[in-house]
Amino acid sequence: MVTENTAVPEEQGSTLKRVMGSKLLYFFVIGDILGTGIYALTGTVAGKVGGALWLPFLLAFVVAFLTAFAYLELVGKYPKAAGAALYTNRAFKKPFVTFLVAFAVMCSGITSASAAALAFGGTYLPAALELEMSDGTTIGIAVVFIVLLAAVNFIGVAHSVKANVVLTCIELSGLAIIICVGLFAVGGGDGDPGRLLEINTADTSWLLAITAATSLAFFAMVGFEDSVNMAEECQDPPRIFPKALLGGLATAGVIYVLVAITSSLLLTADELSAAQSGALLKVIDVGAPGFPRWVFEWIGVFAVINSALINMLMASRLLYGMANERILPRIFGAVHPFRRTPWVSILVTSGIAVVLLIAAGKDGVGALGGTTALLLLCVFTVVNIAVLVLRKEPVEHKHFKAPTWAPVLGAVLCLYLVLPGLSGKTARDYYIGLGLIGLGIVLWGVNWLVLRSRGEQDVVKEFDPQSLKD
Repeated sequence: MVTENTAVPEEQGSTLKRVMGSKLLYFFVIGDILGTGIYALTGTVAGKVGGALWLPFLLAFVVAFLTAFAYLELVGKYPKAAGAALYTNRAFKKPFVTFLVAFAVMCSGITSASAAALAFGGTYLPAALELEMSDGTTIGIAVVFIVLLAAVNFIGVAHSVKANVVLTCIELSGLAIIICVGLFAVGGGDGDPGRLLEINTADTSWLLAITAATSLAFFAMVGFEDSVNMAEECQDPPRIFPKALLGGLATAGVIYVLVAITSSLLLTADELSAAQSGALLKVIDVGAPGFPRWVFEWIGVFAVINSALINMLMASRLLYGMANERILPRIFGAVHPFRRTPWVSILVTSGIAVVLLIAAGKDGVGALGGTTALLLLCVFTVVNIAVLVLRKEPVEHKHFKAPTWAPVLGAVLCLYLVLPGLSGKTARDYYIGLGLIGLGIVLWGVNWLVLRSRGEQDVVKEFDPQSLKD
């Protein structure tokens, strides 16, 4: 539904050009969602749920879709480029809570990029180059991968949303290949439809198996929330966002479910689980043995590189923004005099990623993906609550209004997928997530003590999340 008021006015003094229409935004949403999640975690999700692989991806889509309603209302009311941190700040007016949300989003970018690095070093690059990798070599390649991303990040990356359409089409082509392979194989009489209803309850209940798989599969659905950071570069955000965001989510959800169905038809859950991040390569081998496998291998390489680079760019810029706002030590806001990039933040975020790679090990894609989902589910819980709190703060312009039941149900489901004992997540996911948030709290505390020693502790009360867009 839409409120009955006048259209949103153009912000005075805005320096961003409104170049994105509904079609570009639609492709931007799809491009942000597609990537490492489906390419690297299909096998791990199958290991948790069994042959009913499509179910957790469908449920993850439902949770994301409900949360999208909250984002739509908020981006319509506040068409700014700061996302969850801005909404949290407006709703609760607690700088520390706002910081935790912003830091959690930053950490989710690092864990997501680390998962992509392991998929790159352990699966897609070795497959494309036809090389056998030891565990140590895989970690080494993943570390070099992060270092190279840091170098690209340091040099500076010019963004173009039109180029994103091309990148999205390439990533889509890989998933289209999987779906076509499934149609070809099933049309030829291959595949076992009976697997689609099998749920793995060997050492747990069916509910916990589904929940654990859904919580992990949610990693494949994240990314849509980044689109709100493009609000100031969109033409009439309150009007075009609902159709573009919900349409992009629905498209990605349908693609994921079809890929999951294809995978389960052609391979058992044990075979998919054993293949881990190479599960989709195994689908190609079984479903279309005559297909030039190298095509999909290189598409996979591209997909994980693209996802990792976008996430590391986001993480370093968020850390830089928080330092500029004086809520983290100012050293993180240092800019290189020649490249004009936040070199200290790039080094710090890349260093954290390297530590995570070494700690997680060769088989850490699932743990890092699970931690990414855990962090963002916490953020989405807050956002779903924030939209309800901000209902008491009306605005004068026309905007989308979510049905109340959507954010309420979204908050409940996100919280359910976060709580230990209910979510089905491993202790490792929580340890990594708590370790990262603990690091943020320590940095916050150190910064506060420094500011207090200078008599400047009140500066944190002026934290403006809008600055984080830079």
